[in-house]
Amino acid sequence: MSACVTGITGLQLYWNYQNYKNTVKTFNHDINEALNTAIDKEMDQREQKIVARFKSWMADTSFVTITCDIENRDSSTVFHLKDTHPYTKKEKGVSLGLRDFKEKLRQITPKAKLVFINHMGDSILRHNLKDGFVYFYTQRLGDSISKAVDSSRFNKAALAKFYKQELLLKGIDADFSLNPPKSNKQKPFLTRTINTGLQRPHQKEFVFAGFESPGTYFLKEMKWLLITSFLLIGITIFCFSYTVKTLLSQQKLVKLKNDFVNNMTHELKTPVATITIAAEAIQDFNLSKTSVDEYLGIIRYQAGNLTQLIDQILKSVIVEQDKTGLNLAKVNVDHLIKGVIQQYKPQSERVNALINYKPHDEELIIMADEALLNGAVANLLDNAIKYSGQDAEINIKYYTENGRIILHVADSGKGIPVQYQDKVFDRFFRVPSGDVHNVKGYGLGLSYAKSIVEQHKGTLSLISKEGQGTEFIISIPLIYHETSQSSVA
Repeated sequence: MSACVTGITGLQLYWNYQNYKNTVKTFNHDINEALNTAIDKEMDQREQKIVARFKSWMADTSFVTITCDIENRDSSTVFHLKDTHPYTKKEKGVSLGLRDFKEKLRQITPKAKLVFINHMGDSILRHNLKDGFVYFYTQRLGDSISKAVDSSRFNKAALAKFYKQELLLKGIDADFSLNPPKSNKQKPFLTRTINTGLQRPHQKEFVFAGFESPGTYFLKEMKWLLITSFLLIGITIFCFSYTVKTLLSQQKLVKLKNDFVNNMTHELKTPVATITIAAEAIQDFNLSKTSVDEYLGIIRYQAGNLTQLIDQILKSVIVEQDKTGLNLAKVNVDHLIKGVIQQYKPQSERVNALINYKPHDEELIIMADEALLNGAVANLLDNAIKYSGQDAEINIKYYTENGRIILHVADSGKGIPVQYQDKVFDRFFRVPSGDVHNVKGYGLGLSYAKSIVEQHKGTLSLISKEGQGTEFIISIPLIYHETSQSSVA
């Protein structure tokens, strides 16, 4: 099973790793594509500025002269552009006809001039700039355009603005820097390097972007995948842990039951063997009436032991299976405790045990199932007598506190080791004492008592130190809170 869990966990981690690689690949593609688009927009902005300056030069009559005529075979309007003050007399300028201009003009008009200027700037010059070269329509105009293009540098702030907008359109909200220094020790996630020169590839002005912490983006992109994946891993580990815990508990229960069966087998063999021998003696030998009565007494005594054992097991099973059948009634606590002490008087006298009990100053009545509560207290007293040995001293007291009755049963026995104190209430468990248990028992008494107390909405706990005895403490409410209190006497 552990191999299966390891395999599932490994598969999930591998799947997450592959998705991480795909996310990084997508991120790398998107940031480069966004940078390309942002650079195009920034270059377009610079080109617009050059076109605007070009139009202003074209409109300046002291800079260039624009004329027109229809002296051609088609009699269509032809525009003539030349420097107002040419460098040499040989410079003749350039003549152009506009296909969409249908008017026939012998001389330039303001409207026609504006159409020509816009066409030169928005169509011809813009197209030339996109192609990365400058056409010298006139010498002075060409020189001015060349200087404007050569002096044009990418605007870092504008490019950063455009880049951020493009990244957000792709769902990327990560900090970046343009042309980060190569000495950056954080080794940022870098884009490709792109030339932003208007006359590329001859003009070189390279730009790249660096992302110092794209982890936030990766986490955002993969958060649901990671959540579901780790949730699945967590569920798998939890189920595995729960299964292992259940198996260990079952293994522990099997061991306890095996110990119980072994102990029970030993306990049953003695009275059964004794009864068998006594019965055979009565049957096979001609015994006197006195001897027969003696053997019959032995048979009755051992049969009583068997009956007591069977009753204890049945009571434990019944209480464990039926946890709703409390027969609540008013119970006098003092009378109940005195009755239990009287019940165990023969056992206490046999080992010369001293039971100290001081009744409460006032009569205390509680709501409880008298028979079951009597059984719980009796088991605690029986436990104290058996494990305290000869000349033991047992102290019983009770009092009320915060609407509860607190009952203490303390012995002067050898105590319970710390490592077993949380197990003594388990069914069939007995504190190990080597291969032989000197004290007869079946590991059911304390489990039986705890089950009864918990049915009364109470708790059963202990305080014990090795060599100093053990004290059991019952705490139950004075009034039993249940909806079915109609059965209360």
